[in-house]
Amino acid sequence: MAADASLVTEDAAVFRDALPEGGALLGLDLGTKTIGTALCDAGWNFATAAKTMPKGKFTRDRAALQEICKARRVAGVVIGLPLNMDGSAGPRVQASRAFARNLAAAETGLGLPVLLWDERWSTTAAERDMIATDTSRKKRAERIDSHAAAVILQGAIDRLAGGLF
Repeated sequence: MAADASLVTEDAAVFRDALPEGGALLGLDLGTKTIGTALCDAGWNFATAAKTMPKGKFTRDRAALQEICKARRVAGVVIGLPLNMDGSAGPRVQASRAFARNLAAAETGLGLPVLLWDERWSTTAAERDMIATDTSRKKRAERIDSHAAAVILQGAIDRLAGGLF
C-alpha cells in the first residue's frame, strides 16, 4: 500500500499497512524543552538513539526533522504518547497528538505516516540502561530524551516486525 501522508494512528497494524515494505523509521520523544530522536534500520531490527534537539517553533522543529528524514530516507515516524499511568490522557497527550497531526500533514509537515506509541516507562527504562553502561549523570541528562526515543521506537518496531496484531 502507498504511504498515507495524513495518517496518524495508535494502531500498529494500520501504521504498518501505510508503510512501504521496510524503510527506516524515526522515533521521537517530545519534551517541553527538547525533542529526543532515534532511528532504526530499514529492516526494523534495532533502534539507535540519535540526537536531542531543543524544541522551538513547529516550523523550525519540522525543518530539522525534515533534514533527518531526507538523509536517512525515513518512511514513517513513531512519536511517544505520554499517557498517565492509569492510561488516561492529560494535557501532554493532547500536545503530542497535535504535533503528530501537524507532522503528518503533507502540506505543512513531513507528509509521512505517524504512529503514536505508549511511552509509559520509556524514560525510566532509558535511564536504567544508561546507568548500567556507567554513563555519567551529566551525560545522562544530555542524552536521556534521545535514549527514551530509542526505547519508544524499539517497542514499536518489535511490534511491527513481529506482526503480532
